[in-house]
Amino acid sequence: MSRRTAVAFVLAALLVVLPARAQATTTGGTSYPSSPHGGTAAQAQASSEAPVPTATSTAPASTTAPAGTVTPPATVGADGLAVAPTGAPAQVVALIAAGNAIASLPYKYGGGHKAFDDSAYDCSGSVSFALHGAGLLDMTLDSTGLTHWGQAGPGAWITIYANKVHTYLIVAGLRFDTSGQKKAGTRWQAAPRSNRGFKVRHPVGL
Repeated sequence: MSRRTAVAFVLAALLVVLPARAQATTTGGTSYPSSPHGGTAAQAQASSEAPVPTATSTAPASTTAPAGTVTPPATVGADGLAVAPTGAPAQVVALIAAGNAIASLPYKYGGGHKAFDDSAYDCSGSVSFALHGAGLLDMTLDSTGLTHWGQAGPGAWITIYANKVHTYLIVAGLRFDTSGQKKAGTRWQAAPRSNRGFKVRHPVGL
């Protein structure tokens, strides 16, 4: 092959390669190799042969509203007794009435566990009595037992917070709790408290 022929061959090869390189595209400084389906490799993953999974919501399947969102909420009067909001379900009204019956009784460790009727109640005895008054509980439970009772998560009307050392409940946005009772003079308290470290449960349907 003559020198002139060799030069002509090299020039012809460059004319083919350069346009192809000029058509290459980049995205954000990163080049994607072409795929057998056409387009970039990222586009190929979205093709019908390699479908992208449908995104799923991280929201809970239940439509139950978080505790404390009842409008209007229950209120506590100057006498330390709670007043159920208008339109509350019958079981909520009954639970509040039961809570009122022991709202100002003293605290006693183990109180309310030998029987629902007692002269003093501890935290779980108080919650058990209130749930029993609403027809939701047939036997007293300690705070550990209440961590497994009902269904997980907050309820629309009633939510129980429990761990191995303490338990309380919120009904229609109002807290029923022996913690803080000495200062408030009643188990019913409108002031919020931290629920960190508590399991959250609720009665089915409430």
